[in-house]
Amino acid sequence: MRGWLAKLFDRSPPTVEAANLRDAPRLAQLHGASFHRGWGANEFEQMLLDRNTLTHRLRQGRQIIGFSVSRMAADEAEILSIAIAAGQRGRGLSRDLLRTHLGHLAGRGIKKVFLEVEENNQPARRLYERAGFRGVGRRERYYREAGGEQLNALVMQRDLS
Repeated sequence: MRGWLAKLFDRSPPTVEAANLRDAPRLAQLHGASFHRGWGANEFEQMLLDRNTLTHRLRQGRQIIGFSVSRMAADEAEILSIAIAAGQRGRGLSRDLLRTHLGHLAGRGIKKVFLEVEENNQPARRLYERAGFRGVGRRERYYREAGGEQLNALVMQRDLS
């Protein structure tokens, strides 16, 4: 009961920090709850072991409530995924997570960051636009919904230099 009460009254500010292998099951759980085709813990383990992948977790108290993951090549990176636990959305946490993640990418010499976002996902598009991303292309039928509907992706880019 003490653990449950501690979680209920935990008011510690969320912290962005490097993710590690022990986080893989929780990251997979968050991804699966946020996207139609969730990545498994094994996929996260592979990314966490890859030197060209940067993964951050968003932790509040002892609980991981979000993450961001990017793949880097030369002086460019692609944001592969960002997710926030459903009960934590709408608090500006993704903005803070993205800002910190981009700062770490810049610190590693990344000059341009790319991503794809489902073009009808207005909350995600607003997040990226407010963070300085701009549309640079479109991928037709890039995403597939659970019911088989195919959705377009907007390709976005931001300069970090």
